[in-house]
Amino acid sequence: MTTLNVQDIASQSLYGPKGFPSQLQSTEHRIAILSHATIKRGARVLEVGCGQGDSTTVLAEIVGPGGHVTAVDPGPLDYGSPFTLGQAQEHISSGRLGSRITWKQADPLAFLESDETTYDVAVLALCIWYFHDPSVLAATLSALVKRARSIFIAEWSLKASNPAAHPHILAALTQAALESQKTNPHSNIRYAATPAAIKEAATAAEWTFVSERTVVPADNILDGRWEVDLVRSAKFKMEIETFVADVRQRSAVVAMREATLAALEVVGGLKGVRSMDVWVASFTQN
Repeated sequence: MTTLNVQDIASQSLYGPKGFPSQLQSTEHRIAILSHATIKRGARVLEVGCGQGDSTTVLAEIVGPGGHVTAVDPGPLDYGSPFTLGQAQEHISSGRLGSRITWKQADPLAFLESDETTYDVAVLALCIWYFHDPSVLAATLSALVKRARSIFIAEWSLKASNPAAHPHILAALTQAALESQKTNPHSNIRYAATPAAIKEAATAAEWTFVSERTVVPADNILDGRWEVDLVRSAKFKMEIETFVADVRQRSAVVAMREATLAALEVVGGLKGVRSMDVWVASFTQN
């Protein structure tokens, strides 16, 4: 892959007056992940779960002026803080990468059923944990067989090369346990799909496994801190009482939260938390 200018790509995104360092970290993280994808200049890319476009800008730079990225996300355009999805996407569209990107505010499955484009590669970068349950993953991978020649998947691995990432893993599992009790989950982690489960679903959808590896995030990637901070909050504790009716299930979620807090103490508090490894994998058509 061509060497990418991290600062220039980060500058295409929307951030506040003091937000560039944080955006730069996010862009560096996405480049580290997407550097393992086989995407050629001029490629047509489908990005599932694009959010505010942190991966979209990197993909648009990779494909170059002769390529194109169709970026799909079901989130309402007025969702997000301090900037909404709509504001973030509109800002990117107004920049030099804008002509290479088409945004689609749509349910990915509904979009795949109506779209007739054939893509060189479909990218699912840190989006599967937003899926409602395993059936959505299975349906999405099956639908992609008709639309993409290959897929590249990146998701949190539930593995910690750095022991300071253990609180992140525990917080993720605790969130997933709570969200499983909700009819309409809304957390960042609604279904904690493991690498093994994703590979199994891809194989069942008749994708052929090509390769996999682990990406260890830099120390300045703050996702681990954010998820641990959410689990330790009083609001999260209250939600356990509100949404987990079964006493045994509630005690299990409470215990998972307490384990997260204990792991947090071991690393010396929130500033000591690191983010868990990211699993990346490529698949192609049979």
